[in-house]
Amino acid sequence: MLQPVILSGGSGTRLWPASRETYPKQLLPLTGPESLLQITARRLEGFAAEIAKPIVVTNEEHRFIIAEQMRQIGKGSDRIVLEPVGRNTAPAMQLAALVATQEGGDPILLVMPADQIVTNGSAFLAAMAEGLKQAEAGALVTFGIVPDRPETGYGYLRTGEVMPGASSARKLAAFVEKPDAARAAEYVASGDYLWNAGIFMMRASVWLKALAVLQPAMATACQSAVDGAKRDSDFIRVDKTAFTACPSNSIDYAVMEQLGAHPELGQPVVVPMDAGWSDVGAWDALWSVSNKDAEGNATQGEVMLESTQDSLVFAQSRLVATVGIKDLIVVETPDAVMVADKSRAQDVKNIVSRIKAEGKTLAASHRKVYRPWGWYDSIDMGPRFQVKRIVVNPGATLSLQMHHHRAEHWIVVSGTAEVVNGDKTMLLGENESTYIPLGHVHRLANPGKLPLEIIEVQSGSYLGEDDIVRFEDTYGRN
Repeated sequence: MLQPVILSGGSGTRLWPASRETYPKQLLPLTGPESLLQITARRLEGFAAEIAKPIVVTNEEHRFIIAEQMRQIGKGSDRIVLEPVGRNTAPAMQLAALVATQEGGDPILLVMPADQIVTNGSAFLAAMAEGLKQAEAGALVTFGIVPDRPETGYGYLRTGEVMPGASSARKLAAFVEKPDAARAAEYVASGDYLWNAGIFMMRASVWLKALAVLQPAMATACQSAVDGAKRDSDFIRVDKTAFTACPSNSIDYAVMEQLGAHPELGQPVVVPMDAGWSDVGAWDALWSVSNKDAEGNATQGEVMLESTQDSLVFAQSRLVATVGIKDLIVVETPDAVMVADKSRAQDVKNIVSRIKAEGKTLAASHRKVYRPWGWYDSIDMGPRFQVKRIVVNPGATLSLQMHHHRAEHWIVVSGTAEVVNGDKTMLLGENESTYIPLGHVHRLANPGKLPLEIIEVQSGSYLGEDDIVRFEDTYGRN
């Protein structure tokens, strides 16, 4: 049994303004209609092996979005593991391994970051097949990307001799830190080095044994965190106190780099992979792996180009037109526009740092905010008023709540609304409305099979999201 494990952490600050802390790059549809998470979850489709439903390791803030995105593609799982704090990839993999073996099995784990792109699916599956043979024999396998250029932004893997009977798998000789330009050129010219993709495959018991020997404090903390875990719908909430005490380290540093001194733990193996891989670390990387027109332009959304070359134009909410530009990145979202020289794409993170330093929220969240019941978009606001477009998923219910400082008008645009307003419960159809006075207990629900869309007009002295008292909540929020 092959058990996919998807690690969905990170904030993707170099892909601002599309990527934000509350909606990072792995949740975005950067190359088509599906998000990077969804593409990752589909990556094993067509693989000739028995495959379990994915285990996803993420943080609490993204849990409902991840559950919904997985459900949308038919990959829903009741094993979404929630980390109360970030502790890097080794503890995340350990949590997944413990969950995967809870019922007594010993699957082979395939650990994949949620934010990578692979454009050659058949080459990816061929590499997985090669890795599976090695993992079944007890090896600890990683996958190295065949480099197509000297790259200073990636770590490297130095390869050793070909494994006996293997077609491409090699002994893993060493992990190498990010090199300078001259050293990177030497690595590529030698043919002995691969980029470190951060993808791993090994039997769960092999990983658990290795971590227990090499990182006993981490193994103990993770075991305690899983032992104290609580089930909550699709989610596994590990014990916060135990996991907070866990040391933070990566899979590379915690285990893989130390295996040479511990041959009893298994052979480290690297499988070369030439599959159009990218970690989409910045906008120029997205341009590199995207489909382009005859002039070298990659676009998404409503875009109109005139005398434009070798550029990326990414539009989310309106027409973006360019005239006479070359080697630029243009990214439009409903609340921000970013224009950058393609060669300076890495420096977008500096803008994010300045936004945070100035106390703005644009680095943290979008205008459109996702909730477990659907989403809302703050389409207008001013002194003492705010207008929201709200969409509630079929069968979903908001909390029973009350506000101290604002009243609300609800107008149904489409669908059917079930409304609790004080001591009354009513059904509202299209073009019908209700008024929620300040201090009234109220609730909105969608009893239908189609999305419910309403316009909410708030008015009052304070309109912050923290002006809410919840009396009942399906999703366990305070």
